[in-house]
Amino acid sequence: MAERVGVIGAGIVGLAVARELARSADVIVVDKEGDVARHQTGHNSGVAHAGLYYPPGSLKAELCRRGREALSAYCRERELPYIECGKLLIARDERELPGLREIERRAQANQVPDLRWVDGPEIASVEPHAHGLAALHSPRTAIVDFPAVARALAADVRTAGGEIRLGFEVTAIRTGGSGGSPAVLLRSAQGSELRLDRLVVCAGLQTDRMSRLAGDEVGPVIVPFRGEYHRLRADRTHLVRGMIYPVPDPRYPFLGVHLTRTVGGDVEVGPNAVLALAREDYDGRTVDLRDLWETIRWRGFRRLARRHWRAGMRELHSSLSRRAFVASAATYVRGLTPADVERASVGVRAQAVDVDGTMVDDFRIHRIGPVVAVRNAPSPAATSALAIGPYIAERVTATG
Repeated sequence: MAERVGVIGAGIVGLAVARELARSADVIVVDKEGDVARHQTGHNSGVAHAGLYYPPGSLKAELCRRGREALSAYCRERELPYIECGKLLIARDERELPGLREIERRAQANQVPDLRWVDGPEIASVEPHAHGLAALHSPRTAIVDFPAVARALAADVRTAGGEIRLGFEVTAIRTGGSGGSPAVLLRSAQGSELRLDRLVVCAGLQTDRMSRLAGDEVGPVIVPFRGEYHRLRADRTHLVRGMIYPVPDPRYPFLGVHLTRTVGGDVEVGPNAVLALAREDYDGRTVDLRDLWETIRWRGFRRLARRHWRAGMRELHSSLSRRAFVASAATYVRGLTPADVERASVGVRAQAVDVDGTMVDDFRIHRIGPVVAVRNAPSPAATSALAIGPYIAERVTATG
């Protein structure tokens, strides 16, 4: 009889893991929401990253490379949009050139395809309204409809005989069954139970809580960062052909405010990175006292805040002022003004923070007996999902 394996989380990572496990196991995915891809998968800019930024040899770099190739093939097979509109990464002045050269070095080591250096006068040949001292052009960076990919993965799970049980909010996880009892028992807020042989936690914004229910250690704790987007008005979308990015600050795992065309034809500007007062604050006004208290009492967050409070204040200013928000993007695009944009969507990043205040920048996976917990799945997790699936599945089925 096939093992029964549960997956908590119906985002793109959880569904990719479930799709892989369904090849050899009886799989059931549970999620508290009424549909798949309701959180990070459904609130991002839709970029399929080519692997420019990531330290060579890191798990992020390897999974991104393999995942992008698999994602491109999957989208062609399922007739889903996958548009290689390209990314231009711009250094504005001499101070940013070393950072751009370092990204070039990493990108070459990560085998980013067709990458080329662009001197200032040539920038307009790629993006006519952009300007800077120099740039890297990644023509194979693409845009994708990640919620549509997640729905297709969910269909694959069901076709393989798996189940996706929505509206199942996990409130308790018991492990260590013996004498014929299940190795894992899930209980839901609705009072139902689910008996499993193994479990995978891919719960995104709730992944630390779910992992602790299974007996895992406290850290890293998820600190939620709200990412706010604006979009260009329809009559101004001609200002951007593909994607225009800044050289990121190496101290942070965020890529800075950028301009990104979407598969629907819009151009989004953002996101910033503001501490969220709730883990699911998608309107910019939600406050959850439990979430806030859990953030504040985590020693890692307090150390992080002491170290980077100035950057936090700058991000808060950009949240409160449209002029400040647009100002950074306007340094890359001629003629961009606050009047050219309107408020758009909000996403929340599940940023894992260690006890020493370090923002975890690579995948972090824990094993607790029959439970495998994905404690950190940072960007480019959506791009990498079809490579993450086999990677996690191997660890689920391994002895131990």
